[in-house]
Amino acid sequence: MNPFENHTSRRNFIKQTTGVLAGMTVANGLAQAAILEAPTAGLTLPLGVCTTYDKADLLKKLGYSFVEESVGRFLIPDAGGDGQYEKNQSALKTENFPVRSYIYFFPGKLKSVGPDLHHEAILQRADLALKRAKECGSKNIVFGSGGSRAIPDGFDRATAKAQHIALCQKMAPLAEKHGVTLAVEPLNRSETNFINSLAEGVEIIRAVNNPWFRLQCDIYHMLKDDEKPEEIVKYGEHIVHCHMAEKQSRTAPGVKGDDFRPYLRALKQIKYQGGLSLECNWTDFDAEITRGIAVVKQQLSEV
Repeated sequence: MNPFENHTSRRNFIKQTTGVLAGMTVANGLAQAAILEAPTAGLTLPLGVCTTYDKADLLKKLGYSFVEESVGRFLIPDAGGDGQYEKNQSALKTENFPVRSYIYFFPGKLKSVGPDLHHEAILQRADLALKRAKECGSKNIVFGSGGSRAIPDGFDRATAKAQHIALCQKMAPLAEKHGVTLAVEPLNRSETNFINSLAEGVEIIRAVNNPWFRLQCDIYHMLKDDEKPEEIVKYGEHIVHCHMAEKQSRTAPGVKGDDFRPYLRALKQIKYQGGLSLECNWTDFDAEITRGIAVVKQQLSEV
């Protein structure tokens, strides 16, 4: 055998083998990268219910993560509420089940817009409510209060909007001071005539320009006004908390059989990890929250 030919054959074999091994390494690397980059199935979120804190033990047993209480009922930022607030704090420590968020920030009689304003009273109430929410270890207060912000018939909308923004610009620093986020909640048009979409909520948020002043996404209100899931994706960077209920009568998930998956898929797309609460009209509370968590978890697993 020609020694030169033998040397050449070995050299070609080594080159070919090296190429194959390199190709296999690259292929394996690409496969591993594909696995790492592949979207995981489903979405897991902390689930809660807007209800009274005495339901905490039941919610805990069913697998919920938190209660969403009422500002007026749990934090009681009104005159004479100190004693009951202390009892609520005690129950929170005993039950050891969190109140993550609050609804019903302030009543409709305290007007944020219109000819007769109550900004100072609102700010005083907000300051105490935010302070107490912090004491309770809560993350946010939902800023809906549709009656307060409803624009009176014949009143100039631009003026009302400026009034509301002025109030919010004073309120946001209170949220920052206490470390509790205020979540602006767009409401459907049957409930109020101002801030009826995520876009309108974000307009207020951008005018205020404070990181403690964010957006609440309520799938029920979106369904009622035919607001598309794509709006969640568009304004996702601002969303800090979510509510849901079925469209027709604000029933709990599973009562009518509404499909929330397009909206849940949008939440997954923005990598949302905040809370998701059932804020519903209840007929049989125990049965409906039991079915509700099963339905929501099932739909979350399918997005």
